[in-house]
Formats: sequence, structure tokens, C-alpha cells
Amino acid sequence: MKATVDSEGSMTLPEKVIKDLNIVAGDRVTFVKLDENHYGLAASNRDVKTLKGMFKSSKVVTIEDMNKAISNEIMDTSVI
Repeated sequence: MKATVDSEGSMTLPEKVIKDLNIVAGDRVTFVKLDENHYGLAASNRDVKTLKGMFKSSKVVTIEDMNKAISNEIMDTSVI
């Protein structure tokens, strides 16, 4: 698919891209540099609050649990 950049630097995304990424007027998109001549495009149209509950965990992890895991990892990888 192709798109053309106009004299003001604007570009109209192909209809299939808009549909596939569920983009609507006013949404933002993010361009990510993949290599020297290639970029990826991602829809940035979700509020982080909409992600709540999307990823389930079987175990609740407390700050203390995290701190202990970090300490253990540091102790395991430290050279004395």
C-alpha cells in the first residue's frame, strides 16, 4: 500500500490501514523506526485505562515481593 505526502507534510492513510488499526478521526498514530529505510505504524488510540483487566495474573505481587526478587537477583549475579 502507498500514501502520498502533500505540500504541507500531511498524509492520508490507506482505507485498509485505517480499518485494520481501528483508527477514527482525531486518533493519533505512532511511527517506530525499524531500520534505516523502514518505519512501522501503530495506532495510539487507546487510553491506558481501557487496558485494565486485559492481562490477568494468577498471583498478586506486592512491592515487598518485587523488592525481594530484585535483591535475590542482585545477590545471585554479584561478583565478590
